[in-house]
Amino acid sequence: MLSFTYDQLAAWLGAFLYPLARLLGMFASAPVFSNRSVPVRVRLALGLGISIAIVPALPPMPPIDPGSYMGLLVLLWQMLIGIAIGFMMRLVFAAVDMAGSLVGMQMGLSFAIFFSPTAGGQTAVLSEFLGLVATLLFLSINGHLLMVDAVVRSFEWLPISTAPVAAEGWAFIARYAVTIFALGLLLSLPMLTALLVTNIALGILTRAAPQLNLFAIGFPISLAMGILVLMLSMNYLGPVMVSFFERGFGAIDAMLMALGRV
Repeated sequence: MLSFTYDQLAAWLGAFLYPLARLLGMFASAPVFSNRSVPVRVRLALGLGISIAIVPALPPMPPIDPGSYMGLLVLLWQMLIGIAIGFMMRLVFAAVDMAGSLVGMQMGLSFAIFFSPTAGGQTAVLSEFLGLVATLLFLSINGHLLMVDAVVRSFEWLPISTAPVAAEGWAFIARYAVTIFALGLLLSLPMLTALLVTNIALGILTRAAPQLNLFAIGFPISLAMGILVLMLSMNYLGPVMVSFFERGFGAIDAMLMALGRV
């Protein structure tokens, strides 16, 4: 007759629940996985399947009862680590959204908003367009698989234990938020420059011919120029966005190493 003790059952549950909590935390914040169009049941089933696959390859788990106070605290830490991993890549997508907002405002499309299922709110149309392009590029380079690989590799730097994670890791995340402004401005700079030159030309034309109605001709010209520059820039946006994703994955590794410095 098969029999087992409560300690054995707690050890088996802990070996499965702790990696699952880290994976589900990443699914809750990472791009693509956290999209509202992805059902919660799909995320849960995906997390269960990946957890079952990676548990035999993980380091030995500490004998912590998942139902104890310490077990619940460790479970919370794993969820926070997973959320931090997904949040680092979310910052890269936020930079793309910011670039779209800057260009859209310069083109005169700041009033055109669209409901984004990814952000769960109203976003600029151009931001939504660039976000879709970034998502397709992310999937084309197997970024979703690389995110799962980052979670699996995180157990090497941050094995499951009762020791708290270092505060330096959370400070690294706060400092890396500056990337939103730096990468967003870098991505939008060519289009902003072309639109700035267009506005300067319109200003000179208005001074030379005051009888022209700036509002009647300025908006169509700015809009047409912005769309033209965006079309010409599409071939060059891909490599730039891929380099942003590479920086994001490098930041995830640096963040995990910082979290492990206790």
